[in-house]
Amino acid sequence: MDLVFATNNNHKLIEARQVLGGNHKILSLNDINCDIEIPEDFDTLEENATQKAQFIHNKFGFNCFADDTGLEVYALNMKPGVFSARYAGIDCNSQNNIKKLLQELKSSNNRKARFRTIITLILEKEILSFEGIVNGKIIEEFRGKEGFGYDPVFIPEGYNQTFAEMPPSLKNNISHRANALNKLSKFLSLHY
Repeated sequence: MDLVFATNNNHKLIEARQVLGGNHKILSLNDINCDIEIPEDFDTLEENATQKAQFIHNKFGFNCFADDTGLEVYALNMKPGVFSARYAGIDCNSQNNIKKLLQELKSSNNRKARFRTIITLILEKEILSFEGIVNGKIIEEFRGKEGFGYDPVFIPEGYNQTFAEMPPSLKNNISHRANALNKLSKFLSLHY
């Protein structure tokens, strides 16, 4: 089955193809000639993932899925959450976001955090959601060169490396997105 992944993030596309690619062809937005900026202007991960999937499904007619992911930090009342990608401002980058996060956690002993991903699948007009969570903590300095986003400061529970220090194959087996993608994959294998 062909499925469009409604993302412009190449890291996410590679991860999805690794998890789902054995049984399904995962198409990028480039593959369907979509160069439109997909809106995501809601206040929850669930709403944004659904908005992106519906946008692609309505405009292009493909079965598709979209995700939204947030870093939720307990000491910051689960912020940055849905605003993770633009935490330090609209024109910021990952380094700016991490610096703001570390500054806000400077005086906190509670470093507990989690990554949470919501994937919304639209398949034959049916809408389904899958959630993936990985718990961990925020460290005080950047470590590692792999990954993207907040990976250099996030250590998942049970490990002593940040996501950015791990080989992509390990991260892609244990990450929040991998958890959600595995649930999606299981659903597809049982029903399609």
